[in-house]
Amino acid sequence: MSSYKIFDITGSGMTAQAVRMNTTASNIANANSVSSSVEQTYRGRHAVFAADLSKAKRQQGDDGVGVKVLGIVESDAPLNVEYSPNHPLADENGYIYKPNVNIMEEMANMISASRSYETNVQTAEAAKQMVMRTLRLGQAN
Repeated sequence: MSSYKIFDITGSGMTAQAVRMNTTASNIANANSVSSSVEQTYRGRHAVFAADLSKAKRQQGDDGVGVKVLGIVESDAPLNVEYSPNHPLADENGYIYKPNVNIMEEMANMISASRSYETNVQTAEAAKQMVMRTLRLGQAN
């Protein structure tokens, strides 16, 4: 595998983890929102990743495969329904609807995405140092 392919792979990893962090941040920001109907209630979102095999097929014999974001999907977990007849957004039956977002899970996702992003940065930095050292080999002392 080419040394320069490492930068493509780590770059795709950083992009994917940035999408994951943004999606998680959106979930956390909306975790305490309230609505008066099931249709208007925010639903947790999650990024879906896959190995980027299209690049691998074009470059036969190259082991490096990046990651791509297939999309963002909404959680199908049940919404949190709460009886609160005095709330201004309560429906005709006195219920309010809250997102299906678990703050603890979202914080764990944020930490995981952040560490994965950081690992990709460190890998790119190590590859850069290796390339620089290789270039210095050809210099005369």
